[in-house]
Amino acid sequence: MADDSDHTYQTRFRVPLVWWKAYERVTERLGTNRAARLLSHIRADIEKHGDEEDLKALAQGDAELAERRARKGGRPPKQADG
Repeated sequence: MADDSDHTYQTRFRVPLVWWKAYERVTERLGTNRAARLLSHIRADIEKHGDEEDLKALAQGDAELAERRARKGGRPPKQADG
């Protein structure tokens, strides 16, 4: 089990496969992907409903993501439509 020192925790949750596939198609039409969209939703909920501790955690998570992306060479380039 991961402890609090782990970065970019990987989690699992149950969702009907047909929803997951539909969500992939939707996010592709929006020019993004499921992971980016879910992260965006989580961020928005924390910003809207979070208390001071949650907002500090959001900032800490942003730093962790930036550090991870720097090690991996950043986000992959967006694919052109077509």
